[in-house]
Amino acid sequence: MSIFRKLFGGGTAGDETAAAGSGDTETVRKIAARLEALPPERARYVAAFAYVLSRVAHADFEISDDESRAMEGIVRERGGLPEDQALLVVEIAKAQSRLFGGTENFLVTREFAGLAGDEERRELLDCLFAVAAAEGGISAAEDAQVRQIASELGFTHQQFVDARRAWSHERNVLKGMVPPPD
Repeated sequence: MSIFRKLFGGGTAGDETAAAGSGDTETVRKIAARLEALPPERARYVAAFAYVLSRVAHADFEISDDESRAMEGIVRERGGLPEDQALLVVEIAKAQSRLFGGTENFLVTREFAGLAGDEERRELLDCLFAVAAAEGGISAAEDAQVRQIASELGFTHQQFVDARRAWSHERNVLKGMVPPPD
């Protein structure tokens, strides 16, 4: 069972009991409880969205304060959450990315792809570049992670290149060579 399904619904009562005994902390349960007001499908969407953002932020194995703030703003705006809930969702996503990134990355991205429409997936791609650029430039590791996510979301290479074009001026490898868009 996906960690987000455990945190945000979709499991059975037996799953919740098992989760409580399998290392979930009281803090995580309290944070998840703060989002119970959201419909389960919306909570899963927002959780998966935030987690996929955290993949890019964690591409260099560290999530900076600038990246965290960018994620919080994006989750607040795109998820329609109040500031405190956006902060909690981002903290959960960052923790899960650090703890389970290797095993959860593809699964959560695939779940997001199943929950999102074409326009929502395209918006996520733009948000991924925004998180990557939050520290003043998009590193090669971040660019590669966005490319991997784009592939997992079903984008063609050309669609990825088209989306990245708007962010080319932020790519460290091209800094100073590509003017910002008008």
